[in-house]
Amino acid sequence: MNRQLRHLSVFALILLAVLIGATTYWQTWAKADLAARKDNSVSLIERLTVDRGKILAADGTVLAENRKSRKHGLTIFTRHYPQNDLASQVVGYATDAGTTTGLEESLDDYLTGANTNLSNTLKQDLDRLSGQTVHGDNVILTLRPDIQRLALDQLGGRCGAVVVLDTRTGAVVAMASSPTYNENLINQPHGYPKIGRIKGSCGDASALQNNATVGLYPPGSTFKMVTAAAALDSGAFTPSSPFNDPGYCVEYGQHVSNAGNPDQNGPEAFGNVSLAQGFEHSINSVFCNVGKHIGGLKILEYAKRFGFYSVPPLETPPSESLASGLYKNGHLFDPKSNSQIDPGRLAFGQFSMLATPLQMALVGATIANKGAVPKPYLLQKVVAADGSTVTKTTPQTLGQAIRPSTAAELNQMMQLVVQGGTGTNAQIPGVAVAGKTGTAELGLGTVYDAWFVAFAPADNPRYVVAVVVAKQPNGFGGSVSAPIAKVILEKLLHR
Repeated sequence: MNRQLRHLSVFALILLAVLIGATTYWQTWAKADLAARKDNSVSLIERLTVDRGKILAADGTVLAENRKSRKHGLTIFTRHYPQNDLASQVVGYATDAGTTTGLEESLDDYLTGANTNLSNTLKQDLDRLSGQTVHGDNVILTLRPDIQRLALDQLGGRCGAVVVLDTRTGAVVAMASSPTYNENLINQPHGYPKIGRIKGSCGDASALQNNATVGLYPPGSTFKMVTAAAALDSGAFTPSSPFNDPGYCVEYGQHVSNAGNPDQNGPEAFGNVSLAQGFEHSINSVFCNVGKHIGGLKILEYAKRFGFYSVPPLETPPSESLASGLYKNGHLFDPKSNSQIDPGRLAFGQFSMLATPLQMALVGATIANKGAVPKPYLLQKVVAADGSTVTKTTPQTLGQAIRPSTAAELNQMMQLVVQGGTGTNAQIPGVAVAGKTGTAELGLGTVYDAWFVAFAPADNPRYVVAVVVAKQPNGFGGSVSAPIAKVILEKLLHR
């Protein structure tokens, strides 16, 4: 009998161990996998009964909140976006079916209260067990609604984007993408197809796409900031280095002609100029010769220092950002020899160079920040339902791209662009503005991508603005995008 009891006891202990092991597995390691399954009805019901945290702008403006209702005896929360189309691609959306995009996706753990401080986690668990409503954390962003709205208004439905950064911290002040859409459509019948039909003035841009982070555009002459950085920082040239501009550069036995710019009359040919003057008037032949001298690999080396070939670290989902660089057959192309690069055309932002507006904003911010690359961020802080701070962002840098002396030289050259070169439309009375125009060829005749990158005040930079307006007829950066940057900088500087 004792022997049978022993066998039974051992068997019971084995069953208990299996039960504990299985319970531990499903409650810990497998829990995340189960929660991630879109067809998990228990998970969906649980999500709908969580009072999802608010997403707030820097000034407290509510960008995302919940609306409460009763269904089948349960308190259900549905997402609502009070500002409609203000920051749709950045904030993203959370549907009743559990689909999330943008910050609604990447900050989901905070918004649902699943990733918070220890005391609050215990409270959330107790609330779940007792059937009480679980309250998520509130997320406070760095976005300024007034600047965000102004940027959208300035784009005016034209395809493109505006990125505004605090040069000292990397905080994203505005990140506007056009065309945009009303996030509230997403939970309405047939709302998603309606959004899909929004294409903007260019006719082929998705309103769901964040052009600031995944929009890849040839940067044109704004890339001369990178080329000039490589030329100066490597010691190959100085701002006063002499060039002769006959109106073209000879590369591989062919003439690479200057672009027509609206800051001079007749064919563009400046004769004897310095590197600084070549930058001021955006003379392609000057930069073509710089590229031939220092080589394509040297230019790309410096581009990488600014962040090219890497996805900028931002709180939005990684799938919603792309790396800037040379592209070949739709994929990032990292050449290993100079023979694989057209250095002359690369030097003025053509060849197969593509860049996002965020990346070009980071180039401008780095020059403004004495050569240090600021880490961009959208998340200012996360606050729990009880008012305690869960996490707060501390500004960081991503490394020193160029020497402070090089940054100072580039700053002065960019001021020349606005004072008397291709960027005079960005002049602000009483404020020194540093900028660089870009008019990127698309192979569509006189239809261009119009760029402008600027920071101000140039002697003590506070903000950098990057603007791209896509597929503009006669779309010179100085005439299309520089005025947009000017209006935004005036608002930021209270001018």
